[in-house]
Amino acid sequence: MEANVRRVALTALTAVAPVAWGANYFVTHEFLPADRPLWGAALRALPAGLVLLAVCRRRPHAAWWWRSAVLGLLNMSVFFVLVYTASQLLATSVASTVMALSPLTMMLIAWPLVSERPRATHLAGAATGLVGVCLMLLTGAEAVSVPGILASAAALLVSSFGHILAKRWSAGTDVLASTAWQLTAGGLFLLPAAAAVEGPPPAASTPTLLAFAYVSLIATALAFVAWFTGLRHLPAGTVGLIGLLNPVTGVLLGTAIAGEALTVQQLAGLALVLSGVTLGRPRRTPRPSVDRTAPAEDPAPSGPDRGGTGPSVVAPLRPGQRTLPRGFRGVGGRSGAGRGDPS
Repeated sequence: MEANVRRVALTALTAVAPVAWGANYFVTHEFLPADRPLWGAALRALPAGLVLLAVCRRRPHAAWWWRSAVLGLLNMSVFFVLVYTASQLLATSVASTVMALSPLTMMLIAWPLVSERPRATHLAGAATGLVGVCLMLLTGAEAVSVPGILASAAALLVSSFGHILAKRWSAGTDVLASTAWQLTAGGLFLLPAAAAVEGPPPAASTPTLLAFAYVSLIATALAFVAWFTGLRHLPAGTVGLIGLLNPVTGVLLGTAIAGEALTVQQLAGLALVLSGVTLGRPRRTPRPSVDRTAPAEDPAPSGPDRGGTGPSVVAPLRPGQRTLPRGFRGVGGRSGAGRGDPS
């Protein structure tokens, strides 16, 4: 029972990440500068990493110096820039549909890297969720940019590989600390690149500062801690399917702000996505079964004098004793009680 409750709590915690990322689409599109992808990625990663470092107060150790650099480059630097670029070149519906392939990609990468073979239910959930996302988002003719599709597909592959690599290396390391190291490393990689390519940081109004605060603290620091916690304790297929809540959140938030009602097609897609997420739920831990037909063991000593069926324990003869203990049966089943010792 306790293990099942823990799995439900981990699933709910992991779901914080895609929900926060789904809201991030709207915040980025509405309040952040569209022509500064490097600065946008740097100001997303570095403040989040520094805040988490201040909380955990731990530095990388041993192999985690270079692991933090590799994971920070994949999961933060390259991924954030690719997502920012795809968001500018593609409609949100198209970009989200490409990223809906992430559950299947994560399962296939997790198989060789962490020896997690995809379960049939996870594969079915990934297919069901992908169909649902397409129904929800592909509701009309959308302009498709080939560079945007390539950027979105590259973001999908980079993040899937980086997340599974983080799962492989996470044993024995605090999740909060490892997330802080990745974000800080990723931000440090981005900072000089942004200054060299895009010049000084963008001027920030109060709405822009509040948007950066949400993107960095909620959609990055909190979301990645929740996401990596789920990856550490849950199968990669389960975590990948939970990620389908990302485009769902984006659609529902956009609909709520625009004041539009969901169409029948979108409602059907939403039902399919939620069904796909449900198929990936963690397995319940079975209760240990008790065999009530098995005979109870008799704790009492067994022997002829106690009516047991086990072997009798015979005390050794005392000096001068000429008879065997009462109840002892020798060869041929004759009792030795009252008889002299043949020796």
